Amino acid sequence: MTKLALITGASRGFGAAVAEGLAVSGWHVVALGRTVGALEDLDDRIKARGGQATLAPMDITNPDAMRQLCRSIHDRWGHLDAWVHCAIHVPPLTPVDHLDEKDWARVVATNVTATGLLIPFISPLLQAAPKGVAVHVDDPAQGKFLGAYAAAKAAQRALFDSWAAETRKTGAPRVISFTPAPMPTATRGRFYPGEDRSTLADPHAEAARLIAALA
Repeated sequence: MTKLALITGASRGFGAAVAEGLAVSGWHVVALGRTVGALEDLDDRIKARGGQATLAPMDITNPDAMRQLCRSIHDRWGHLDAWVHCAIHVPPLTPVDHLDEKDWARVVATNVTATGLLIPFISPLLQAAPKGVAVHVDDPAQGKFLGAYAAAKAAQRALFDSWAAETRKTGAPRVISFTPAPMPTATRGRFYPGEDRSTLADPHAEAARLIAALA
């Protein structure tokens, strides 16, 4: 039976690399992202390599859309074998005492509130699979001007760590965190604009490491 994976934040960067890697490994991928054109480009790459994907051009901050997506997954497939949570909003780099109210509200809505709502929506789908697994893609970046981003990742980490502890005995679902090596993504480019990107890890190689952890 073909395994099914939901990738949140699949339109670009590491999420796109994971979606492509899973699809060409025989998984059916539900690729969720806000940018339609980027999702279509991802779909073209997947199809060119013989894979299959279902595109979900949605905003994870819309609870009704997320409920409908999970209901549609249930009605069509009845379960979900894996959820890889790559979605993240990166706010402007700024001192903490200069945080803009709208920027902070978007950070919390996208990175914290949406994650906290998605877990109870998705957990029953993972529990319905023989070995459902949820993956939090972590990033330990912190320091000057990264306060809002680091706070959001810490909140995500706390949610997934608690979930992992709560399901450790039953393993339903298995909940893990994965920290990829530094990669030449747009997010990292904003953090370190003068960095030599040739020394960074290939997102597809890091995706392959994650996919191996799903076995």
